[in-house]
Amino acid sequence: MKKTRRLRLAVFRSNKYIYAQIIDDDKSHTLVLASDKNLKLKKEEKLTKTQRAEKVGEILAKKAKRKNILEVWFDRRGYKYHGRVKALAEGARKGGLKF
Repeated sequence: MKKTRRLRLAVFRSNKYIYAQIIDDDKSHTLVLASDKNLKLKKEEKLTKTQRAEKVGEILAKKAKRKNILEVWFDRRGYKYHGRVKALAEGARKGGLKF
């Protein structure tokens, strides 16, 4: 029996930051990781947490495309689907990920 490759986009948000990672559950291995801690913003560019979350989603999608990952399932880990979590999902979709 052939196992299907199940990739999961897991989200964690703290009061300050938001993190997203794509995990291969069959191998228990993180394939792609992005967070707003690592965003390279210009000094004059001030973004809200929601805008930063959307950028994180776009960055994650770009990294995933480089690794030939096009489809994942979205694991919001108990967070409501609004605000920063929704913005991250929309950014990932805008970047080309399907879920």
